[in-house]
Amino acid sequence: MRDDDGFVLDGAHRSVSWRIEWGPSHRPYIAGSELRFAAELGLHRDLQLMVLNRRLMETSEAKVYDEYVQGVQTRIDTQTPTEIRWLVMYSKLSAAELQSLGMRFGGVASVKPWLLRWLSGPLSGALLDTARHLSEHDAFVLSVARGRLSMRLPMRDPLPERIAAWLRLFEVAIDEARRVAGEWRDSALPVASTRPSVWPREEPGHAE
Repeated sequence: MRDDDGFVLDGAHRSVSWRIEWGPSHRPYIAGSELRFAAELGLHRDLQLMVLNRRLMETSEAKVYDEYVQGVQTRIDTQTPTEIRWLVMYSKLSAAELQSLGMRFGGVASVKPWLLRWLSGPLSGALLDTARHLSEHDAFVLSVARGRLSMRLPMRDPLPERIAAWLRLFEVAIDEARRVAGEWRDSALPVASTRPSVWPREEPGHAE
């Protein structure tokens, strides 16, 4: 990347192209350097889902809710990342729905049954296993928006074995998202794209 402050890796998993970026954080809730993943899955563009670590969910939800209550709409729109605004816009998964994930993660969705199906298979176990590499204070966001799957987390030292562990989780998320999309085929989902992702900075659906 420009000025040698990061790097980009392109690859593919089962015909789905993915991109990994490591570099300066694009999100205020991640300090320092972050690792970012994205894959174009051709999911319905109105589908918006997010799984995030519980500490980030609780602190962000309280902050955004207070700002909404106080009517500071302009600041929310310009300074609050879109995926954080989802915390007060969409349905949250209950502790019973999260089951074993509930101690470490929370989830919100524009289509709650879709998120539940996504987490009903191997993805939940992969999330819990890979979460061992993060502390409870480290931010983690796995999201679907505008047809794209993205994931971001803090990473100071981008060691290959650490990146590989998170890539394995991301590939499970790809497989499970495609599985659920197949089950929802009657929803007229668009054909998946294999074009490598571009990384604009502003919208999480663009996996910047």
